Amino acid sequence: MNTPGGKAYRPWTPNLYAQQAHTPAAKLPEDDLVFFLLDVVPRLDLAPIHAVYQDETRGAPPFDPAMMVCLLLYAYCVGVFSSRKIAQACERNLAFLAIVGTERPDFRTISLFRKNHLDAFADVFVQVLRLAQAAGLIRLGTIAVDGTKVQGNASRHKAMSYGYMTKEVGRLRAEIDALLKQAEDVDTQDDAALGTRRGDELPAELRRREERLATIEAAMRRLETAAKAEAEAERQRRAEAEAERQAAGTKRRGREPGPIQETPAEKAQTNFTEPELSIMKTANKGWEYCGNAQASVDGGFQIILACDVTAECNDKQQAAPMAAATRAELDAAGIAPAAEGTGSRPLIPAALDSGYYSEAAVAALENEGFDPYIATERQRHHVASVAAPALTAAPVLATEPASVAAPALTAAPVLAAKTASAAKTASSSATAKQRMRAKLDTESGRKVYFAAEDDRRAGLWPDQGGAWISPVPAPRSGADPWRMASGVPDA
Repeated sequence: MNTPGGKAYRPWTPNLYAQQAHTPAAKLPEDDLVFFLLDVVPRLDLAPIHAVYQDETRGAPPFDPAMMVCLLLYAYCVGVFSSRKIAQACERNLAFLAIVGTERPDFRTISLFRKNHLDAFADVFVQVLRLAQAAGLIRLGTIAVDGTKVQGNASRHKAMSYGYMTKEVGRLRAEIDALLKQAEDVDTQDDAALGTRRGDELPAELRRREERLATIEAAMRRLETAAKAEAEAERQRRAEAEAERQAAGTKRRGREPGPIQETPAEKAQTNFTEPELSIMKTANKGWEYCGNAQASVDGGFQIILACDVTAECNDKQQAAPMAAATRAELDAAGIAPAAEGTGSRPLIPAALDSGYYSEAAVAALENEGFDPYIATERQRHHVASVAAPALTAAPVLATEPASVAAPALTAAPVLAAKTASAAKTASSSATAKQRMRAKLDTESGRKVYFAAEDDRRAGLWPDQGGAWISPVPAPRSGADPWRMASGVPDA
């Protein structure tokens, strides 16, 4: 396949295997993902990738970009991420052979193609969303947002606490001063022995210590910056909690919180290998340096609408950026556009677990055109849910005179008007958390958040108030997704 621009690529002819004794079509299932990608990828607009090769005249013709994109998409879908393992699969795996045909791309070629065209893959993602919408796979009935910890390439043993850094800085400075004095003495001796010849080179040992000192001081500055940011976030959290208590007319329980510290704790750690990663609690209850991977998924067929990776340990600050990212991808794909003239958007229900809840998160989702259904607290296992108090005017009506509390039929419109007015007053006086709890306790709220079949497909876990995104490809026919989610193998 050659681009209209005239650039010559190596011939990509995966259909040649149709004449072989063992063809992919004869051995693989008819609905295998590889055949779907072979049909779809040649129809994608890969102009940004083709443009890179148009002015390059050196070397042998490159592999067809459509083949490389198809190869990478299939490899990532089946969980093969290593370039070396992809290259090996192109020699031994029938599904990979169905893609590359007679070609055998080297692992370096695969790795460089991915690195060179990483930005162009973002446009491919938008085209996939368009195709999914055209195929009826995106329904926007419910969007589920959740995060998961992805372990980084960083060891806990390459980390150091702030307190130890302080001691290490003092020790290294003392050693550097001693080495400088030693170097000065050596220079004096060399000058006497060598005269005008060079003899004042910096010792390698001194360079190593200076580099280590600079590395530690940079790590200390990172911890100090993070401590100030955490202190500011804690001030905001306390202010919001105090405003909520005042609105509810309740008092603080327990002791007054201590003063906010803007300096790092003695045991605060950072990693030298991957300093942007944070120490996070993983699914196996251990602690590792991880990134917090976020994804928003359409509840119909688990189509990923947007994804991101952040160094924040919790999800509370991720609702707003994920809402903006999801809206941006939908707009780029032309899905659920704003109405002409009014500019209004159809509200899309969005289900998030309790880790995302905050008043600011609710407002951010609503501003992006989503109808948020966010759990306000984590439900304990094997405990029946407690319904939130309904925001009705029942207490107000009970204080009315008997003539109003038990009106005649002719007074029904008056009673309805008083009931609606009292309900509006009660709703306006409730806190944002109470309103969200009441929203989730309605029949429509439970239908969005706890619908059994939709939850199984979108990955919501009602007992935890969270979301789970199934691995790709989807479970085979007949597999129990609840078993797969819990790690229990099928019988």
